[in-house]
Amino acid sequence: MNIVRFTAPDNSEHYGVLEGDTVKALAAPPFKGIEFSGLVYPLDSVKLLAPCAPSKIVCLGVNYHGHAKEMGHTIPDAPLIFLKPSTAVIGPEADIIYPPSSQRVDYEAELAVVIKKPVWRVSREAARDSILGYTCFNDVTARDLQKQDGQWTRAKGFDTFAAVGPWITTGIDPSSLTVETWLNGERKQHGNTVDLIYPIDYLIHFVSHVMTLLPGDVIATGTPSGIGPMHPGDTVEVRIEGIGTLRNYVTRTD
Repeated sequence: MNIVRFTAPDNSEHYGVLEGDTVKALAAPPFKGIEFSGLVYPLDSVKLLAPCAPSKIVCLGVNYHGHAKEMGHTIPDAPLIFLKPSTAVIGPEADIIYPPSSQRVDYEAELAVVIKKPVWRVSREAARDSILGYTCFNDVTARDLQKQDGQWTRAKGFDTFAAVGPWITTGIDPSSLTVETWLNGERKQHGNTVDLIYPIDYLIHFVSHVMTLLPGDVIATGTPSGIGPMHPGDTVEVRIEGIGTLRNYVTRTD
């Protein structure tokens, strides 16, 4: 099942379920179950938004063996987590804004987990019960500012630097999924979640012992090797096996 969040032709916002070329609207957010409202829209009549509205995005740094190697990092002794603000979130087909303070903005394709219920100090064994589904994520990064600052808040936190979507896919096994970035039709990243250093159940367990996770929160599980720069005018796509394609456009407003 693919769960979407969308703007209808009357500009009202809904969650829904994608079925072929139609979207069946939900009566309420999907975190406590699926209940249809009876409204049905043609897909080409709605605008897809980010498929959830997280209170926070918890991201993983250096969580693929291949990415650790290309960046010259040692394997971390514990998951390396950082936050992106909710104001960074954009959805499919939206613009990534290149900030004037950066000279290098990179793509980072990632599998993301969407949380369905409040989670606090959950065991690893129970962690999967807290998952609504999975989506594509682009952890956009001002690489020069990351190196300059020595910590990642500014480099990762600009508005539009958390692209999410196009939907939340349920019922898939995340343990061996191909994760790719395509830039202007050319493949730049090609990895697989089998290369994750810390698996998803452990990540939820670990993060929930630091902070409470809320319905709609996102955990972005890290990027494989092959990161690189984007430029204004580029089209960037994150493609994940079993989910689909998240497409965004790089632009500059200054």
